[in-house]
Amino acid sequence: MASGALAARVTEAVRGPRDAPAGRRTVGAGAVPDARKAPRGEGAGARTKARPAFTDLVSALGALDPGPVLLLLDDADAVRTECAWLVQRLLMDVPGVRVLVTCRQALGLGEERVLRVAPLAADSAVELFLARARATAPGFRAEGAQAAAVARICRVLEGVPLAVELAAGQLDGEPSAWALADRLEQGQCWLAAPGPALHRHRSLRSAVGSAYLLCERPERAVWSRSSVFQGAFTEPTAAFLCAGAGVAPHQVSACLARLASAGVLDTLDEPGGLRPPRYRMTRAARDFGTERLRAAGEFEVAVERHVLHHRRLAEVAEHLWSAGDQRQAARLVRDNAADLTALVEYATRPGAPAAQVTAALATVVDVWFWWTVHEHGEEGRAHLARLLPRAGADGHLVARARWLAAWLHAPGDPATARALLGQVWPAAVLAGDDALIGRVAHVQGVLAWERGDARTAADCFRQAADTVPAYAPGGPAPAVSLAALAVAQAGTSPGAAGRSARRALAYPGVRDDAWAMALARYARAYTDHRQGRTARAWHRAHRTLATLETRVSLPGTPDPPGLPAVRASLHRLLTEIESPPPAPASRPSVPAPRTDTSAPSRTSSRS
Repeated sequence: MASGALAARVTEAVRGPRDAPAGRRTVGAGAVPDARKAPRGEGAGARTKARPAFTDLVSALGALDPGPVLLLLDDADAVRTECAWLVQRLLMDVPGVRVLVTCRQALGLGEERVLRVAPLAADSAVELFLARARATAPGFRAEGAQAAAVARICRVLEGVPLAVELAAGQLDGEPSAWALADRLEQGQCWLAAPGPALHRHRSLRSAVGSAYLLCERPERAVWSRSSVFQGAFTEPTAAFLCAGAGVAPHQVSACLARLASAGVLDTLDEPGGLRPPRYRMTRAARDFGTERLRAAGEFEVAVERHVLHHRRLAEVAEHLWSAGDQRQAARLVRDNAADLTALVEYATRPGAPAAQVTAALATVVDVWFWWTVHEHGEEGRAHLARLLPRAGADGHLVARARWLAAWLHAPGDPATARALLGQVWPAAVLAGDDALIGRVAHVQGVLAWERGDARTAADCFRQAADTVPAYAPGGPAPAVSLAALAVAQAGTSPGAAGRSARRALAYPGVRDDAWAMALARYARAYTDHRQGRTARAWHRAHRTLATLETRVSLPGTPDPPGLPAVRASLHRLLTEIESPPPAPASRPSVPAPRTDTSAPSRTSSRS
């Protein structure tokens, strides 16, 4: 805007009608002219020309009734620099004035106190939606399934008031609230309404676009390129994906900070804390950024970098798991779970290159422990079901993926698991892959155990333990099969079961494998119980639970639930030990992926 225009506008408002009540007077300067229409190159001369207007403003404020004055400057984004200069001068020259500025970014003044307006809480968002919905569709009632649909809509919209109001106005044009929720899941920038007085409030695209226009070119590029992230991301990750084509790697950090201050990004960790800061883009900003990314012709390049980064991340997670840092491996996958899902989405979209399908399939296979050990079996099955039909019919990676799919299907869908293993076995034998051959035997043992054939299960688990090489990555260690063997033998041969459990505990590398160690300790406690050593079994189970519950985490970064299936098995064993004799014995567990994560919330005790 022209130099001094803001001061002149405020002066005009101050000298307006004076019918405000006595005491504290609030003076609103209203919206200011758009800075994008301002002439450029005014520099220091602009400040000189602004001084008369500022002097007039000081005089106007001095002519007000005695007492404190609150000056409201609403919607100052377009004139943020001019506003910062004016506020600074006012605070120095008029001590009795206080200024309230609404702006997307802080002015950066030393005495400034910033109050960020957070999105609506879930209940408040639902209340706002219902109020607007009843005005648009008087017959709308949020009961039963409709109430769940409204809650889902507000959750997808992340509590943004404008988005909630615009979405409520769409009910009369949609078959149901569920249909509206499904449409919002696909994108939100289409939301619009003719009612709001401000043009940028008439559509969500305009509202987000007004913030986009205020950004410099590098910030716009980082915004659009970061929109391919579906979850949280770090500065190094953003630098890898966003650098290039006019954006230097060292610029990305500053761009992220400015986008966060403008509300485009949410900061999930404190800068300077124990963990590097992570950012998450708001849903509306992500949809807008994706539109701009496609319009710039950069979408495919950004997706390719996204796929490459998360492929490497999965490799790191698998190496961490195999090296014994299993908590860190699980935390790494948990923190990037949304983008691992996005990786599958990108790889299965129409026209996706074959290389992306291969990378996505390898990623899903590498994080096998997340699907099996950490109880995300349904999600893993869904990813493999989408990727395997697009992958080649042969190849070692496809064979490993089919083995993982068979393991994930074994507890609930044995027919599919057997069919998959029938395809894996010839490929594993022809490739001479002892690890894959042994792990096929392990899954066959799980299938036999599920159908109640303990003898066949024991034979399969023994073959797996004898075939899989020690320290072989990409699946359960031989100690896991030995623990399963001990459980399978306990019913018919308790002595052999005890020897198998001790062998599992003594297997090379088991002390660096928290999952295998916990399973081996459970197997030892279970075999002790079957041999009549109840007190010893009880103490072993309690010590193992205590080990699982002892964890040191960074503040604010809780670890994923540790080994839920092992915890549940130990709790069942303790319940069986502590229950009166008439109580039926529970069926022991062998290592198999489950979809339930619940364990009894009880504390065992022994007198």
